[in-house]
Amino acid sequence: MLEARLADMRILIVDDQPANVLLVRSILERAGYTEIRGESDPLAVLDVVREFEPDLIVLDLHMPRRDGFQVLDDLRRAQAQDEYLPVLVITADATPEVKRRALNGGATDFLTKPFDHVEVRLRVRNLLQTRSLHNGLQRTNARLEGLVSQRTAELEAAHGEILTRLALAAEFRDDATGQHTSRVGRLSMLVAQELGLPRQTIGLIEQAAPLHDVGKIGIPDAILLKPGKLDPDEWELMKSHTTIGARLLDGTDNPLLRLARDIALSHHERWDGRGYPHGRSSAEIPIEACIVAVTDVFDALIHRRPYKPAWPIEQALDEIAAQRGSQFAPDVVDAFLSVTSNSGFSGEVLHEDPSAQRRDRC
Repeated sequence: MLEARLADMRILIVDDQPANVLLVRSILERAGYTEIRGESDPLAVLDVVREFEPDLIVLDLHMPRRDGFQVLDDLRRAQAQDEYLPVLVITADATPEVKRRALNGGATDFLTKPFDHVEVRLRVRNLLQTRSLHNGLQRTNARLEGLVSQRTAELEAAHGEILTRLALAAEFRDDATGQHTSRVGRLSMLVAQELGLPRQTIGLIEQAAPLHDVGKIGIPDAILLKPGKLDPDEWELMKSHTTIGARLLDGTDNPLLRLARDIALSHHERWDGRGYPHGRSSAEIPIEACIVAVTDVFDALIHRRPYKPAWPIEQALDEIAAQRGSQFAPDVVDAFLSVTSNSGFSGEVLHEDPSAQRRDRC
């Protein structure tokens, strides 16, 4: 059953073929959505967006006068920095080149014609849930900025709870326990202490690190939970969880959210420059993201995921040490190994086949 908060969210369908607009509208209306608008003129999209203020755009790529790629570019230029407006692209062209171009242009997800009605409803639902979470976070930020000083402590506590729930909303999708985020936050704090970072920074890292994978709420389950190897297009979409997370957390002066944004964006960068999304290396990567890069991989290794079994702790520690200076910052690895050896660290390891090959989808 469709939640009331999603039923009233606004959906704009853009397709030069009125029959296609009517088809998608019919599918969504039967699913319970009530605020739907269709537009067949791609030149009018920006005006309609300003007037209708959609929460989701369903966009055809191949249109006359102004194709979907140009519309994506128009939308990107018109969006405010802190806005998150998901775009579900519908196209009959499923070639990798088209998908990559659309992703680079700002598309959030894809549907290939002819499409399955159930898949349309599921993808629309997932994207609207993401938008709803983003809007809730933005409203929370606005409220926090307007509160008087004597209520700061109380409101910061409420803010922290909302951020924790936001982190769990992403993590519950591929971690049955929902504890990965808190473990990464605690271990990142210990590593930051070992590195001698300022006390205020250490506290912020513990709170911000659990949000490192918040962008996963924008990744379809079929990709996030796929037990086999991802194909190139699926991998490109998986990697976008870093930029989705950064966009969800962007547009605020709050130090915690600024740090969480940097970590979400850069925790899959590599010390040797072969990571993503920007291929940054060594000192270009924020130290906080370098810390979470290590603790995130370690915790993922020693706990079961849908696409891999758990590793024994010693094997995982050996893997972290082996990646010193290549995937991970050398000083961070040294601090991490010191923490895990001196603190009596132990993990809730599910002992399975230790010969299983490592997969960095964490």
